[in-house]
Formats: sequence, structure tokens, C-alpha cells
Amino acid sequence: MKKEYTNGEVTVIWEPSKCIHSGICARGLSEVFKPKEAPWIKIDAASTEQIVDQIKKCPSGALSFRMSE
Repeated sequence: MKKEYTNGEVTVIWEPSKCIHSGICARGLSEVFKPKEAPWIKIDAASTEQIVDQIKKCPSGALSFRMSE
């Protein structure tokens, strides 16, 4: 089941079934990606550009994004 988080500029989409728990998101942008908390994505903790740059590094494709129009 997909989960979505938005800050008005970008929507982060997380697909848990694809996640391989590499931890790249949490190590790269720990103020946003906090796997031990719920909700684990703190969308307002970094700039849209920082979030998008980190999502692009996700090796499994579990994290993706769409920009608001």
C-alpha cells in the first residue's frame, strides 16, 4: 500500500513492498527520513530540492516523487 507525504511543492511516494531497507535515505537525509518514528517521513524537515536529490538515490525505487503543478 502506497503512502504519500506532501509539502505543497513535492509529494513523496513510499511503496513499502519495494523497500529493501538499504538505509540510504536515512543516512543521507536523517532529518527527513526517520525509520524508527511514525510517520517516518518528516516532509517539512528539509528543502524540496534536498528531498528530491535524496529520493533519486533510492536503489529499490520504493521512494519516488511527483512535483506539484
